[in-house]
Amino acid sequence: MTKKTIFILMAVIIAIAVQAQQFQKGTTIANAGIGLGTALGGLGKARPAISLSVDHGMWDIGGPGVISLGGYIGNTGYKYTDMGYTAKWNYTIVGVRGAYHYNGFTHIPELDIYGGVMLGYNIAKYSSDSGDDSLGSSYGSGLGLSGFLGGRWFFTEQLGVYAELGYGVSALNVGVTYKF
Repeated sequence: MTKKTIFILMAVIIAIAVQAQQFQKGTTIANAGIGLGTALGGLGKARPAISLSVDHGMWDIGGPGVISLGGYIGNTGYKYTDMGYTAKWNYTIVGVRGAYHYNGFTHIPELDIYGGVMLGYNIAKYSSDSGDDSLGSSYGSGLGLSGFLGGRWFFTEQLGVYAELGYGVSALNVGVTYKF
């Protein structure tokens, strides 16, 4: 093979690899993470926040980017024990989300930078073994709108890690990500 043929072949392989790594219309990615920090209230020992989210590329918007739609579910809670009294708080957030994925970093194909909004419903539950559940009304369930910023780094074609700042069950989520 000539140098020119080898060069063209390598350029095609690199172009295919770059295209395959970028978040595109039709791409589906799932995240599983552990959260740090929360704005959800409770006393005592906090249970680690866990979350699952999915994003699916819906629209190529012409510039260097794709709009995705997806879902989110997360859970955290607290347990407080003092002199035989135990109280528990449990929070589950279920939401739908949309995000803009910036694809302009063509020289870093392993990177997916995104930001978006989520409409979620917080299912809040309070219980105590004292029989007095009057505090339960101050931890009500409700609808909320939040924003998030995140990034994913892919080590292979399908497997990577992610970090996401924003409001869900925690202020910062980190974990693994999988591309379908």
